[in-house]
Amino acid sequence: MEKIVIIGGVAAGATAAAKARRLSADAEITILESGPDISFANCGLPYYIGGDIKSRSKLILQSPESFNEQYQTAVHINTSATEIDRENKVVHTVDSHTGEKKTFDYTKLILAQGGKPIAPPIPGADQDHVFQLWTLEDMDKIHTFIENRSPKTAVVVGGGFIGLEMAEALVKRGMKVSVVEMMPHVMAIMEAEIAGFIQQEMMSYGVDVLTNKAVADIGRNHVMLKDGASVDADLVLLSIGVRPTLKLAENAGLAIGEAGGLLVDATLKTSDDNIYAAGDMVELEHRIHGKKVRIPLAGPANRQGRIAAENAFGKRHEYKGSIGTSIVRVFEAVAGTTGLSLKAARAAGLNADAIVIHKEHHTSYYPGAEQVTVLVVYDRETGIVLGGQTAGYAGADRRLDVLAAAAAAKLTVADLADMDFAYAPPLGTANDAMNMAAYVAENRMSGYSPALTVSELDAASESRGALWLDVRDVFAFEKSHVEGAVNMPLEILTTKLNELPKQKLIYVYDQTGKKGHQALRTLIGAGFTKVFNVSGGFSSLAGYVRAVAPSSFQLDLPAPEPKTIGENIEAEEKSTPKVEVKKAESNEPLIVDVRTTDEFSYGAVPGAINIPLDEIQARLDEFGQKDKKIILYCASGARSAYAKQILHHYGYTNLENGGGVSRMMARSRTS
Repeated sequence: MEKIVIIGGVAAGATAAAKARRLSADAEITILESGPDISFANCGLPYYIGGDIKSRSKLILQSPESFNEQYQTAVHINTSATEIDRENKVVHTVDSHTGEKKTFDYTKLILAQGGKPIAPPIPGADQDHVFQLWTLEDMDKIHTFIENRSPKTAVVVGGGFIGLEMAEALVKRGMKVSVVEMMPHVMAIMEAEIAGFIQQEMMSYGVDVLTNKAVADIGRNHVMLKDGASVDADLVLLSIGVRPTLKLAENAGLAIGEAGGLLVDATLKTSDDNIYAAGDMVELEHRIHGKKVRIPLAGPANRQGRIAAENAFGKRHEYKGSIGTSIVRVFEAVAGTTGLSLKAARAAGLNADAIVIHKEHHTSYYPGAEQVTVLVVYDRETGIVLGGQTAGYAGADRRLDVLAAAAAAKLTVADLADMDFAYAPPLGTANDAMNMAAYVAENRMSGYSPALTVSELDAASESRGALWLDVRDVFAFEKSHVEGAVNMPLEILTTKLNELPKQKLIYVYDQTGKKGHQALRTLIGAGFTKVFNVSGGFSSLAGYVRAVAPSSFQLDLPAPEPKTIGENIEAEEKSTPKVEVKKAESNEPLIVDVRTTDEFSYGAVPGAINIPLDEIQARLDEFGQKDKKIILYCASGARSAYAKQILHHYGYTNLENGGGVSRMMARSRTS
């Protein structure tokens, strides 16, 4: 009879035990857990503190009793394994409450001890208002402290997943929160422009984000930074990373790998043929570049637990490695990463490029459309997807899963370009964001549309002397633009080409990159040779600047619009601007903006009135006499052409389609 002993009873350990029982009805299975709980939802701890999860009991997936009843597994909690006698196949333990020592013999041993939060040697870190979050006990201590002490301010040290989730939770508990991060931006594993999207959301909710900062000392009600700044803190959460729990394995003489985790082979077997390991304590092969890495995530841990149990029973199930797919939601903003970032890919010696696109997560005409960002990293020769990142208020998770599948299967951007994705107006677009990202990558690969990500152009030495060409409309330009940029809206670009120097390096950008591509093709067609489209356009520039201070350009952004907890992320209906109707007897042409009231309030041609296309028939009396000169315009000229047809049907005779707003603005300034 097999005797399976599993050290560790949370993600990998509990999964291994459950799988072991399904594989064998008569094996003797034992779990040794050093803590008071097994199989609890540690990923849900911040959401209980923040109030999203109301019931603590929902986080307890199994108790020792229920696990034993369901899987006939002996579960020993508060039982620390102190020694592995590999020769005699015995585990020595001690009960942390009673001090009682016991031994457990095994035929196969599975190590699933996970990791522990790194405890930095910061003076003052041992005080009762300083916490880490890893277990239910940690969660209870934080919750009780908040209930009893009613802290007003908090500092979260570390801008990773748990740190940001806890920042949100503490804001929801009524605290003024500051996040201190040593790296240049939060979520250091992500590209700066993706992290900038998250940082902007945090700033909108009043969170102070202090990057490139380190904590020197923790006082009773403040945190002192190494640069001398003091930050108010009635509560401090330390969340700077996780270290694998290896002491038991090291003392047993098991091999440790180059990445600092327990070394296992493809079957998750350690250097001892009778000992397997799974979860956060092991190092594994990254599926993209094949190097050894540590990826402490719940998904890989659970899958490894299953595989370790199978192989402990003599099966041959190889773990293919991980690509590190992970995602975070901070307030309403979502960002995720999979595979390699551009920096990581190039550091690994891969010939990598990247592109960024921003597109509606479902059709723009269906209510509730939100912009989703997709960043794809790929091999510039083969087009194989190496990884990527996504961000947005809706749809980011769906696109990240596509990227994860593509990277794991070694699909190419050409494969993504031709792939069918689910489409209905409330759910997607006919050309999904993934299709569009693939098209943009193909265009960069072929040289049809030379492009650079913001991080690439910021790092390029020649960027300092480049000419920045902003092809957005004048209203967007006036709100914010790259310092020194020239504004030539796309609609009038062809009439202004002689004003641009053909010998100079030109960076073109619009709002999202799409019109920038069109402008680039116009310039190339006119003989310009040193021109690049800024991948992702102004949206990417803004995200990058929110996260880091660029070295090769300057872009001043307005403060993010304040948000409050419980606020719907969709913009509230704006009141209709007051319409000043021109008198019919005036000899001046009547200029009518047929865009929506939201578009009109963003910026309009001087003297124009706003009568949205959908309201024309109900507001015919505002157009005056039917032979009066009426100039209609919209964003591009399409809706104004339709408005002209409607008015012509009702007998208006002196009509002109002025086209898009940029063309009308240029015309207004000329006149």
